[in-house]
Amino acid sequence: MQKSSLVFGAPNQYPLLIVISGPSGIGKDAVVGLLRKNTPDTHFVITMTSRAPRVDETHGVDYFFVDRETFEDHIAKDELLEYAKVYSDYKGIPKSQVREAFATGKDVIMRLDVQGAMTIRELCPDAILIFLTASSKEEWMQRLIARRSETPDELALRIETAEKEYALIEEFDYLVVNSHMNIEQTISDIQAIIRTEHMRTKPRKVEL
Repeated sequence: MQKSSLVFGAPNQYPLLIVISGPSGIGKDAVVGLLRKNTPDTHFVITMTSRAPRVDETHGVDYFFVDRETFEDHIAKDELLEYAKVYSDYKGIPKSQVREAFATGKDVIMRLDVQGAMTIRELCPDAILIFLTASSKEEWMQRLIARRSETPDELALRIETAEKEYALIEEFDYLVVNSHMNIEQTISDIQAIIRTEHMRTKPRKVEL
């Protein structure tokens, strides 16, 4: 007897692993912060870092701030999904966060620099990589300078690094413009990507 090909209801779905990335100063933190407010049923990974917090950052909310010795202990125990040394400081994603969220069926969103996103692409080919860009180079430069958190040498290094990062755009699945004047559109675009991915007939399946 021929098996029916009719399908009703939602297709089988697996939790998505979504990476929000892009060059320094592009607004990753602001985008993820607003996504968190508008996407309550999604788990947002909190990155661990060895750098000191900025004045507007809170431990356990923006990042898990630890000293270098503690971070290196996590590396030695293989407790990080990915990690990298960026501008002399470590950043990494604890494996436990992602696994626990997947166990509850929740999508996972993480913010990573481009180097970290490339590591996730290698480890998890079915992850969704979203590259944030500005509406113009001038706008991006203004944002970077306005932060006033880097020395002139550090600023020059970030600009040089960004040029290399933009060369990797084709490694990403989606390119989203994050305009300084319209972050709401950025959020809408990302939410549309997530909805679309959940309607795939061949769903992505991330295995850790």
